[in-house]
Amino acid sequence: MKVLKGQDILALGFMTFALFVGAGNIIFPPMVGLQAGPHVWMAALGFLITAVGLPVVTVVALAKVGGGMDALSSPIGKVAGGILAAVCYLAVGPLFATPRTATVSFEVGMAPLTGDGPLPLFLYSLVYFILVFFISLYPGKLLDTVGRFLAPLKIVALAALGIAAFVLPAGPIGDAVPEYAASPFSQGFINGYLTMDTLGALVFGIVIVNAIRSRGVESPQLITRYAIIAGLIAGVGLALVYFSLFRLGAGSHSIAAGAGNGAAVLHAYVQHTFGSIGSVFLAVLISLACLVTAVGLTCACAEYFSEALRLPYKALVVALALFSLLVSNLGLTNLIHFSIPVLTAIYPPCIALVALSFCKGFWHSQGRIVAPVMLVALVFGMVDAIKGTSYASYLPDVLAHLPLSDQGLAWLVPSVLALLAAVICDRLLGRPEHAVA
Repeated sequence: MKVLKGQDILALGFMTFALFVGAGNIIFPPMVGLQAGPHVWMAALGFLITAVGLPVVTVVALAKVGGGMDALSSPIGKVAGGILAAVCYLAVGPLFATPRTATVSFEVGMAPLTGDGPLPLFLYSLVYFILVFFISLYPGKLLDTVGRFLAPLKIVALAALGIAAFVLPAGPIGDAVPEYAASPFSQGFINGYLTMDTLGALVFGIVIVNAIRSRGVESPQLITRYAIIAGLIAGVGLALVYFSLFRLGAGSHSIAAGAGNGAAVLHAYVQHTFGSIGSVFLAVLISLACLVTAVGLTCACAEYFSEALRLPYKALVVALALFSLLVSNLGLTNLIHFSIPVLTAIYPPCIALVALSFCKGFWHSQGRIVAPVMLVALVFGMVDAIKGTSYASYLPDVLAHLPLSDQGLAWLVPSVLALLAAVICDRLLGRPEHAVA
C-alpha cells in the first residue's frame, strides 16, 4: 500500500498553508490590530475562529467525504448542492478572490514602486495571470511547484515579517476605535469572513486530495489522515502569521493612525522598519503570497467546472485566467465593495453545512436537519448583508433589530432555533424508511 514519506507530508502541509495565505490573510489582521488597540487579543480570538478554526474544520470535513464539495452537500439535494458549490467556487474564484489577489499584490507591493494607474495595473495583472495560467495547467505537479518551491519561499518571507513585528515594534499600542471597544470579539469574528478561508477550504479540499492521490495514495483512510495533517499544519501556520500581524498592527498606531486599510498599515510599518528596501521586500512577499493562492483557486475552479460541465480542463484554465484578468482591472476598492455583502450572505449557510456534517450520527435523516438550517442561515445572512448596503432602510424594523444584529450575527439565533425545531421533527418522524408520508 502506497504511503507518503515524511517530507511529502510536510510538503503537503506547506502547500495547504500556502494555498490559504493570500492577500486578504496579510492585509486584514494588521487593520484589526490597529483598530482594536488594547482589545487586540480578544478581537484576535474571534478572528481566529472564522479565519483558522473554520477552514481547518472544513478541510477535515471534506477529507472525510473524499474531498468533493458535492459529497459534503449531498443532504440538501443535488440541485441545491450544485448551486451552493457553484456560488462558492465563483465567489472564491473568478468573481472576487482570484482577481483580488492580483489587485492587492499590485496596490500593496508594486504601486509604490511603479506608480498607480490603469496601465501599470494592466501590465502587472497580465504578467501575473500568464504565470497563474502556466502553473495551473499542471495540477498534478502542485505538490512540487507549490509545496516544495513556492511555499517555502513564502514561509521564509512571512517568518521574517512576523519576527520583526515582535522584535522591532513600531511603537506602543494605541486606543481602540468605538466598534472594537464595544465588542472586540464579534468584530474580529466578522472580519475573519473577509479572508474567505472557509469558502477557500471548500474549494481547496479537492485540490489537497488530488495532490495526495498524485503520489499514488489510494486508501480513503490514508487520504483522510494526510488531509487532516495538512489542515492542521496549515492551521498552525495561519495562526502564527495572524498573531504576528495583529501585533504589527497594534503597535503601528504612531506611524499609521487613520490608515484606511491593512495594506497601508503594512506599508507604513515596513517603510518605517526596513526603509526603502522594505518596499521591495513587501512587493516580493505580497506577490508570492497572492500568486500561490491564485494558482490554487484557478486549479480548483477548473477541476470543478470541468467535471460539472464536461468541459476540457485546459480550456477552463484559459477562460478563468482571462476573466480574472478582466475583473482585476476594475480595481481593489470596487472588488471589496461588491464582495462584502456576498460573503456576509453565503458564509452562514456554509458554516452550518460544515458544522452539521460532524453531527450526522445524532439524527435519523441528514436532509431533515441540514436543509432547513442552511435555508434559515442563508435568509438571515442576507439580512446581515442588506444591512451593510444602501438598501438597509427598506428592511422592516423587526429584522433590523434581531438578537446579535449589531454584531453582524443576526443569522445565529434563528439558525439555532431552526436546528432545535428540525431535530424535534426528525425524532417524531423516525427513520426515513419508517417515516409517515
